[in-house]
Amino acid sequence: MNIHEYQAKEVLKGYGVRIQEGMVASTPEEAHEAAIKLNAQTGTSWFVIKAQIHAGGRGKGEVQETGSRGVVLAKKLEEVKEKAAAILGGTLVTIQTGAEGKKVNKVLIAEDVYYPGASEPKEYYLSILLDRATGSNVIMASTEGGMDIEEVAEHHPEKIIKEWIDPKVGLQGFQARKIAFKLGLSGTAHKEMVKFIASLYAAYVGTDSSQFEINPVLKTSDDKILAVDAKVNVDDNALYRQPKLAELRDLAEEDPLEVEAGESGLNYVKLDGNVGCMVNGAGLAMATMDMIKLSGGDPANFLDVGGGANATTVEAGFRIILKDPNVKAILINVFGGIVRCDRIANGVVEAYKSIGDIRVPIIVRLQGTNAAEGAKIIDDSGLKVFSAITLKEAAERVKAAL
Repeated sequence: MNIHEYQAKEVLKGYGVRIQEGMVASTPEEAHEAAIKLNAQTGTSWFVIKAQIHAGGRGKGEVQETGSRGVVLAKKLEEVKEKAAAILGGTLVTIQTGAEGKKVNKVLIAEDVYYPGASEPKEYYLSILLDRATGSNVIMASTEGGMDIEEVAEHHPEKIIKEWIDPKVGLQGFQARKIAFKLGLSGTAHKEMVKFIASLYAAYVGTDSSQFEINPVLKTSDDKILAVDAKVNVDDNALYRQPKLAELRDLAEEDPLEVEAGESGLNYVKLDGNVGCMVNGAGLAMATMDMIKLSGGDPANFLDVGGGANATTVEAGFRIILKDPNVKAILINVFGGIVRCDRIANGVVEAYKSIGDIRVPIIVRLQGTNAAEGAKIIDDSGLKVFSAITLKEAAERVKAAL
């Protein structure tokens, strides 16, 4: 589960991570009021206005309706309302949103932290994620902060610092010091970075996150280390023990069909193809998508109804798939192990009758317990539903349906 920058910063602040202070606003008037409060709180006279969407590249992105960038600077209090208005309610298109973009419902009004001082401010990159190959958490850092880390990794891999953390013992002091040293820091800045890394790692573990990305981490002109941006991805499987984080979920940022599927206990991911698929089991779902490609079609979705599929879950799956106008056929591929094939077949027939007016052909491939009985139920239903036993037969029926 992704959360917004302003939410992520509040989470980090709770673990002692120094952040760029800011306040969130939903209207231009609220943005102006937030700037006034921020000025009184921090003394800042310049204000950074940041679109809050679940996508990176906001600073380079453009709001379709106004041409504004997703991150802008207001050098006067009077400019805040106007510049916030050019972002709020607009569609921000970035390299990560795709051409359709995302609507901006909130902006973060943040303090200016690039103030003059004894030394020049310096940006760094820092992230924490799970390295599944080693079974360890890994901290990645770079002196090339503020840039796309993918470009840095491709063209200057030597500038990527990696430190693996054994989850059984956690982050050790010498590891945080090593990272700060490799970033070229010394004196107060070195000590501040060590504290920053330790607090950040504590937040990562404490929130059951799968990824933290701070880009940039800023060394201010007076050697403070703080998070100017924050991307936090919480492990969905751990939300049951993170109720406060679960409340931060913004459904407006997610695909409506995926939200609906989640409410029905289904695992659904929308794709761009023309064949809807409903399967029990993630591995079988991947194989089914391959089969659809080999038959000349393209999968329109990934949909796993789980091992306990019944008429209710099948109907919910049908309704979700049929909301995609690109779907020209539906393939149901079920292995009857935990659940019997005849039960699935009855569920398909009941769901079909309940929904009614289904205008696309449905191919049902059943294999396993009571597969023959399930196929007979499908064949005798009199509905526009066709049974198949083998993968080859299912593929041929999909091809014919297209």
